[in-house]
Amino acid sequence: MESYRQLDPAGIRGLVFDIDDTVTRNGVLEPVAYSAMHRLAGAGFELVAVTGRPLGWTDVIARIWPVRIAVGENGAGWAWIDATGAHEGYFCAQAEREAQASLLETVRQKVAAEMPQITTTNDHRHRRCDLAFDVGESRSLPRAEIDALIALIEKLGARTSVSTVHAHAIPGPWDKAEGVTRALHEVLRVDLDAELDRWVFVGDSGNDAAAFARFPKSVGVANVREHLDHLPVPPRYITDGDRGDGFAELAAHLADQGA
Repeated sequence: MESYRQLDPAGIRGLVFDIDDTVTRNGVLEPVAYSAMHRLAGAGFELVAVTGRPLGWTDVIARIWPVRIAVGENGAGWAWIDATGAHEGYFCAQAEREAQASLLETVRQKVAAEMPQITTTNDHRHRRCDLAFDVGESRSLPRAEIDALIALIEKLGARTSVSTVHAHAIPGPWDKAEGVTRALHEVLRVDLDAELDRWVFVGDSGNDAAAFARFPKSVGVANVREHLDHLPVPPRYITDGDRGDGFAELAAHLADQGA
């Protein structure tokens, strides 16, 4: 991995970034990272937040953060605000989402029966398209238990994604890269494949794997080093600081020399 200082800001249009442990620390949004978002937006960059957190949260993030789009549940849907009001979009149509909900209920019941020590997340009631289990937020599960949970979910027919805090059962074909691609096209009419070099992705862990692989200009905040064994494609660049400090370093580098 190269230093983030090697990333050329010339021609960059926007920044796509993860939330947990990329701009937060111990679950709290870091002031330096929030200030960095405003600095980037003020410098003309388009900002897209993408997270495994619930779509109920993205409704709020889209309203009060300086982002153009907030993508939630690892790409399952997104929210945005424009001159006409608040809007939401989904990766799958309503009929598909209804069928997927049945699979998630099967997963929930099976995990409760076979692994009762594992609980759903405390943000569960705000989710619409996925099912998440707490593996590192309120309690820290051993890696062996996380692996067993993943195996059970996948045996039942759902895909999985694991962040620093949650293990997700994903009933549809989306991931962070595909969700952002769809959201950018719907909201901003951006053909991401045609202008990948104009976008930077910033993340920190395993559920950012698809985005690290998709974006040539991918950046990991320093704590990504803890998760490299779960990343088939590591980020190309890395910051000196971890979490929000690293995000702010990158933002200063881009805003000072870019747009």
